[in-house]
Amino acid sequence: MNRSTPFRLPWRALLAASAVLSCGPAQEPSTPVETPSAEGQTQAALAWTLGAQYDTAQSNITFNVYSSRATRIELSLYATAQGSQEKATYVLTKNTSTNVWTVSVSVSALRSAGITGTVYYGYRAWGPNWTYNPSWKKGSALGFTEDVDKNGNRFNPNKLLVDPYALELSHDATNPANTNGTLFASGPSYRNLDSGAQAPKGVVLPPGSRDYGTKPTRALKDDIIYEVHVRGLTQGDTSITAAYRGTYKGAGLKAASLAALGVTAVEFLPVQETDNDDNDVNATTTQDDNYWGYMTLNYFAPDRRYSSDKSPGGPTREFKEMVKAFHAQGIKVFIDVVYNHTGEGGAWSSTDKTTYNLLSYRGLDNPTYYSLTGDMQSSWDNTGVGGNFNTRNAVAQNLIVDSLKYWKDELGVDGFRFDLASVLGNTCEHNCFNYDKMAGGTALNRIWGSLSPRPAGGGSGADLIAEPWAIGGNSYQVGNFPSGWAEWNGYYRDTFRKDQNQLGSATVTPGDLAKRFAGSSDLYEDDGRKPWNSINFLVAHDGFTLKDLYSCNNKNNTQGWPYGPSDGGEDHNISWDQGGAGADQRRAARTGMAFLMLSAGVPMFNGGDEFLRSQNCNNNAYNLDSSANWLNYGLTTDQTNFKTFTQRLIAFRKAHPALRPANFFSGSDTNGNIMEQMRWFRPDGAVADTAYMGDGNNHALAFRIDGTEFGDPASAIYVAYNGWSGAVDFKLPWAFNGKQWYRVTDTCNWAEGANQVAAPGSEPAVGGEGATYGVCGRGLVVLIAK
Repeated sequence: MNRSTPFRLPWRALLAASAVLSCGPAQEPSTPVETPSAEGQTQAALAWTLGAQYDTAQSNITFNVYSSRATRIELSLYATAQGSQEKATYVLTKNTSTNVWTVSVSVSALRSAGITGTVYYGYRAWGPNWTYNPSWKKGSALGFTEDVDKNGNRFNPNKLLVDPYALELSHDATNPANTNGTLFASGPSYRNLDSGAQAPKGVVLPPGSRDYGTKPTRALKDDIIYEVHVRGLTQGDTSITAAYRGTYKGAGLKAASLAALGVTAVEFLPVQETDNDDNDVNATTTQDDNYWGYMTLNYFAPDRRYSSDKSPGGPTREFKEMVKAFHAQGIKVFIDVVYNHTGEGGAWSSTDKTTYNLLSYRGLDNPTYYSLTGDMQSSWDNTGVGGNFNTRNAVAQNLIVDSLKYWKDELGVDGFRFDLASVLGNTCEHNCFNYDKMAGGTALNRIWGSLSPRPAGGGSGADLIAEPWAIGGNSYQVGNFPSGWAEWNGYYRDTFRKDQNQLGSATVTPGDLAKRFAGSSDLYEDDGRKPWNSINFLVAHDGFTLKDLYSCNNKNNTQGWPYGPSDGGEDHNISWDQGGAGADQRRAARTGMAFLMLSAGVPMFNGGDEFLRSQNCNNNAYNLDSSANWLNYGLTTDQTNFKTFTQRLIAFRKAHPALRPANFFSGSDTNGNIMEQMRWFRPDGAVADTAYMGDGNNHALAFRIDGTEFGDPASAIYVAYNGWSGAVDFKLPWAFNGKQWYRVTDTCNWAEGANQVAAPGSEPAVGGEGATYGVCGRGLVVLIAK
């Protein structure tokens, strides 16, 4: 199947992927007014009551957990994270109106039980398929009826369950101290295995501070987004102290260099707790590794693996310190969040409906937290990794919104990118998938109404970005998200890739190019959205790097360590190795980077693309926690030149507001023709009419933006792109009264070097109206009028 995002394998190899019900909501969280961040601001009480929270005197801890179907829930309290039994057990009481189970425990009672330091905790739950028997002991089958009943219940008291609202986790389910994943499974072979000693526990944290600096208020239209893995950013950086490499602390130490590059927003791959503690167990293989982190175990806890301080509370503190470091450089922090599925995975076998993992949500209230098939026996799957989170359910939505508010308000995050976000638009709970952006009860619309989105002109609030597709059904929804949402623009990516890499085999008209250059009004204007709702990208973590897009004809994912092996990955990459010529590959990459920086919308590129990082044609390196997948800062001359090219192009974009319009250029029509602020030209200097723009046999296009309309320092900007394989002469248009054209950059091979993008004030003159400028095959030139 042709998918826009590659198949992601489950959390472990063991976790192979595999009538609407309503339930009463838990206590509805209030929506606090967002307060400006301030250094040292004390954290107020959280707006929700679920989870474990100290009272104001820190004399008592109240534990609240939701389950509409459990018949008994016990709280187990531990003095250590792993390898020992609980010190105390308490039975929770159910509020039948809210379905919230609660118990309050005094700190003095904990001390008497032998818990004198950090409090670790988990839950055991009974329900209709496994009733409570007073004689039950850990490892016993007493009370067992079936692993899953007709209503989808999967209760099993032998499995210690993580609190969905835990603020930190003690460790991952599998790790160097425990490689036995069967402990957490149900089914006939594993149901009686007790997981308590080895299971992850919630960590009770006292209130902290909001010391994450002052949040940038920049409008999204003015951002340059840098997508990167928090570990990969510094794990291979020898300029960083060894103890801080691959950590939040190390990432914060890169803030200044990213600011110097021109980045205004860093978008981290998932940093919510995922199962990756055993990535280094087999240090030179990819066996069981989960590098990207798209199998979330808990939506509140910062991943401990990325903290140099792994003591209780350390990951939370260090994450906020990292955010503060980026804020000090004026850089927003976005995080990639995965609310479409969880790290519990799916069925172990397509023929076995009983064997599933019970780590948290599934063991507490399976039908509330997961979409199920019509017989309630299996997961409904639009994610390819085990089943949809039940994003239509009000309780599951509460969890999503509460966790987003926690990351935004308490940890300082400025925006979110939502993985496989079409699942958040699902309008039904079980036995179907139906995306409808207009349905008021979807998680998408709930998030927008609850999270104080950033205004178009900038200010406080959150930037919200959707990956607008999933797998199957009607899940590919580029251009069809609710008004206000920004989207990864898959059409932008595919249009420019085809034009660069499939000349003669794919039809791309000049009008197609024009739409993407001008902000994709065909996708976003009809519902009131703007150019900046288009997140423009040519590559992302999914797929090839920028270098590999122009260096690889096919994926090579089965190669050995350290570039593989990886499985899955998209087969339809729209890539081409440019005939194997290194100079031509670099030219293609320069032209691609120029597309991004010259297009209306918000540019995003992947960490390392600024210096032509390669993954050796691996296009699905989700499991590759190796030196080959970490950024390597030992650059060749060619890489250094490309980094300078990128840095100066970013600076050019930031210096010219005409390239960052708040609205679509005036005079646009559905064919992409723009008549006033932006005008399209044929190579012969004539205005490109509808016939020219609609002809797929034409492969050269130029445009001029009237800078005076935007208060731009350049009275006009002219861009000429030649998609042909041979050189084309462009006749230059009017440069405005008394002006002539000066060259900012030419991506062609002859100009390659440290000064391929001219420093401001050093641009060479190339002539005025009627002058001819030759552009090499598959090259691009940028001129300004002055």
